[in-house]
Amino acid sequence: MASGTQRGERRADALSKQRIVEAAIAILDAEGERALTFRALAARLATGSGAIYWHVANKDELLAAATDDVIARVMTDAGDGTAPREAVRAIALGMFDAIDVHPWVGAQLSRAPWLTAMPRIFEGIGSRLQALGVPEEAWFDSTSALVNYVLGVAGQNAANARLHGPGTDRAAFLGAIAEQWERLDAARYPFVRRLAGRLADHDDREQFLAGIDLILTGIEAALPDRARQGGHV
Repeated sequence: MASGTQRGERRADALSKQRIVEAAIAILDAEGERALTFRALAARLATGSGAIYWHVANKDELLAAATDDVIARVMTDAGDGTAPREAVRAIALGMFDAIDVHPWVGAQLSRAPWLTAMPRIFEGIGSRLQALGVPEEAWFDSTSALVNYVLGVAGQNAANARLHGPGTDRAAFLGAIAEQWERLDAARYPFVRRLAGRLADHDDREQFLAGIDLILTGIEAALPDRARQGGHV
């Protein structure tokens, strides 16, 4: 007859860490971070909390693993063999969409930037900038500028979506803000009044990519001549 320890090991092996992470992501997406408890996770997986603790020590470790799983899929989907600039755009847009679907990811990256997920993001973007010909002394600043923009805009977009709820009519909401801008004092806010029309009908993803392109254009403009011409530095 198998010992209690052997039976425990078999149960822990049957419940893989990947299954735990997938269940955690489902809870986080549906109910948010407060709903993610080991009791809720055990109920979803139809197991005991002890089997989960076999793989994950605590909630912080679980959140880190869930965040890393989402980001790893973004990096995989970006793929290899793409021109460096297009690869950066693909990673950036993948991050934007991932944080839109999983808003807790943006919050987790901001709260604990030393997570495994952050090095993945820096490696994914930074290695493409290196391939683009960015000199080593500019790697950190160039990569940081892109990463900070991606996380900042994607996080704000996700926060806006949570604030106004899934049933909000986006066109009506932005149209109401645009009308408020149009009624501002023309002497004090001439620039803002002229932007009002663009606010009402802009596409968030297109605007996000426009910002990525502006940053990349600035990075490329600072490249040594040989790199801009396709050479190596």
